Amino acid sequence: MSEENLNGATAPADAATGPAFTVEKIYVKDVSFEVPNAPAVFAEAAQPQLQLNLSQNVQRVGENAFEVVLGVTLTCTANDKPMYLAEVKQAGVFGLIGFDAQTLDAMLGTHCPNVLYPYARQLVSDLIQAGGFPPFFLQPINFDALYAEGLRQRGQGESLADAETVGNA
Repeated sequence: MSEENLNGATAPADAATGPAFTVEKIYVKDVSFEVPNAPAVFAEAAQPQLQLNLSQNVQRVGENAFEVVLGVTLTCTANDKPMYLAEVKQAGVFGLIGFDAQTLDAMLGTHCPNVLYPYARQLVSDLIQAGGFPPFFLQPINFDALYAEGLRQRGQGESLADAETVGNA
């Protein structure tokens, strides 16, 4: 009997087949949306200013399983008054088997956030529109460049896999 692979999926890796990456679960861990000055804020004629902050937390949840939480905070102000604040913590549990420590760290710092970002991006956009504001679409983010900068800042000291939490992807 032959092995059947659907849509390019393969069986989990073992020592003989090499490393494997799986997405076990994707979920929203936390969401917040605030419009502190409503309804007056909707009459504001000034050009809005946006500030985007990203964070990433990694936690080992099993021998070969990691929870990665991508935090996206978008703050919009006009005339130094807050218009809205959108905060999303998009999370996933990922299976990573057979990777060396450096590759595992890179997978947790780049590949996992790349999987989570489209979900967080859509949720932020939906929150802003549901809050009565024009649609807003977050631009793509280069998590490889952010990871490289993070490596430079932490001096290759601690890996994401070993850290309890890591901030600013």
